[in-house]
Amino acid sequence: RRWLAIFAGFVGILIILRPGFAVFTPAALIPLAAAFLFALYGLLTRFAARRDSAATSFFWTGTIGAIGMTVIGAFYWEPMSGPDWIWMAVLCVTGALGHYLLIKCYEVAEASAVQPFAYFQLVFVTLMAIPVFGETLEPNVVVGGAIVVGAGLFTALRERRMARRVSDRVNAA
Repeated sequence: RRWLAIFAGFVGILIILRPGFAVFTPAALIPLAAAFLFALYGLLTRFAARRDSAATSFFWTGTIGAIGMTVIGAFYWEPMSGPDWIWMAVLCVTGALGHYLLIKCYEVAEASAVQPFAYFQLVFVTLMAIPVFGETLEPNVVVGGAIVVGAGLFTALRERRMARRVSDRVNAA
């Protein structure tokens, strides 16, 4: 059943993307690589949480990220205007808070329990992009998004039910 839910989620993503030859371009590898690296990040964060606190992980990822981006950014720096500094501050605060909370989630729960909540990102981004960027909600995004969120919630509920059964068996023994 888990594999069926994963397959259903993949079908939902394909419905959102409306794949054709235009989707399969070298540029399409960028979000695919980002998704893979984010999944790897989640697993490594969970692994690190066995030994380190969320504050320690947050400190080191922030420090190493800042050093790395400073080295790279030096070659691409462009001056920012006043409003850009405000938006950058908002970006930094929300990014740092989201990052810390995600690390905290992986500290207290398994990756398989945390990851289904990531599907809500699709919902939040869509709801915010409509008024902020004037995007329209296409039917394929609604249908595909519903499938992806449904598959994620199914997996989360199923995992919870299975964990309860195991717990009940252990307590009964």
